[in-house]
Amino acid sequence: MTGRATRRSWFIWFAAVTVYLLAVFHRTSFGVAGLQAADRFGVGAAALGTFTVLQVGVYASMQIPTGVLVDRYGPRRVLTAAVFFLGLGQILLAIADSYPLGLLARAVVGFGDALTFVSIMRLIAAHFPGRQYALLAALTGAIGYVGNLAATVPLGLLLDGPGWTPTFLAVGLVTALYSAVVALRVKDNPPGEPEPVRERVHPKLLGRQVAEAWRTPGTRLGFWVHFSTMFAPNVLTMLWGVPFLVQGQGIPKATASSLLIVFVFGSMIGGPVIGGLIGRRPSLRMPLVGWYIGGAAVVWAVLLGWSGTTPVAVLVPAFAFLSLGGPASMIGFALARDYNPLSRVGTATGVVNVGGFVATTISALAVGVLLEWTGGAFRLALLSVVVVLSFGTFRMLVWWRRTRAALFEAEARGEEIPVQIRRRRWDAEAPLPVSS
Repeated sequence: MTGRATRRSWFIWFAAVTVYLLAVFHRTSFGVAGLQAADRFGVGAAALGTFTVLQVGVYASMQIPTGVLVDRYGPRRVLTAAVFFLGLGQILLAIADSYPLGLLARAVVGFGDALTFVSIMRLIAAHFPGRQYALLAALTGAIGYVGNLAATVPLGLLLDGPGWTPTFLAVGLVTALYSAVVALRVKDNPPGEPEPVRERVHPKLLGRQVAEAWRTPGTRLGFWVHFSTMFAPNVLTMLWGVPFLVQGQGIPKATASSLLIVFVFGSMIGGPVIGGLIGRRPSLRMPLVGWYIGGAAVVWAVLLGWSGTTPVAVLVPAFAFLSLGGPASMIGFALARDYNPLSRVGTATGVVNVGGFVATTISALAVGVLLEWTGGAFRLALLSVVVVLSFGTFRMLVWWRRTRAALFEAEARGEEIPVQIRRRRWDAEAPLPVSS
């Protein structure tokens, strides 16, 4: 879209972003409910970690299919289905009294969650001009963290008060009913623009579209940016934050739940700041990612190397910095939009969104397994986060060089490029990949 967004477009975005708020609430609810889930289902650390691994695994595996579904059927239909399945998953969790049924409930939540973000990004691409894309993506993430905020102290109080079944049943019903609002209020395109022709997608064409998105260096760079930046905050807020603070640090549960709020406010403040900055100066996207990853490495060195109980005065700024991983991960979606045509943005966004949740799945599972092996040594178990971070950073650097090489080649052919960059000495031999 070019020009200015209309008031109607803003209303549509607000109706859609409310779904994301609900999705983040349901996604992160186990960050507070994890200990009660262990008691309710009678499971240990590794089995508890399976809840998040399954939920995030479903989410990650559905990202590319979701992108294709959005490009094929439009974001309104997919988003309506998303909010219905989110509510259904929490209703199932409310009545679950066995471990298998609890796993099924979280899988349904993961399925609904998987359909949400890509749909909203596609709506933003259609309703708002390109220069506002990064800012709207960041605002979407910031509003989503309001759901994260509700999943900390407020949810903890409800679980301690009315209890497991009334709490999850109520939020599940409210969420499912909101699907009617989405179906009636959300529109795929701005007023006056014709509905795009959505032809049936044949398997060969589907595979070709996914392959074209994956072969695009900018998409692959976005994947590894997302992989490296957003998984660590997810691991802490979705499952292991409260157990780490309560069992590993000896902090009271109420204080631990309150400390997770630092992630919420850090992301809510950092999201619009980073989104606005990279919207005005796209050339700062990768330097900001580099600064975040370097700082995160320092933070993890402090947290894991601290002798004895880590003071709250250290935990608060450490969590505040790590919280910026969510806003920084939005840079991956800006890369997907810039380097793909609009007809493929949904698919490319889905590809990028896989990155962070694959990393979350691997890391969350590794932490649970290592806790079992080490007898609850959280510092040793959380070293898996550092390993995943290191691997993701290495792959990101590889594709950063390749994307730069592709930009220089496009510039030499006289094509319009999304970001003006200067050739550096490390660009001289940067290879262009074919299929690796």
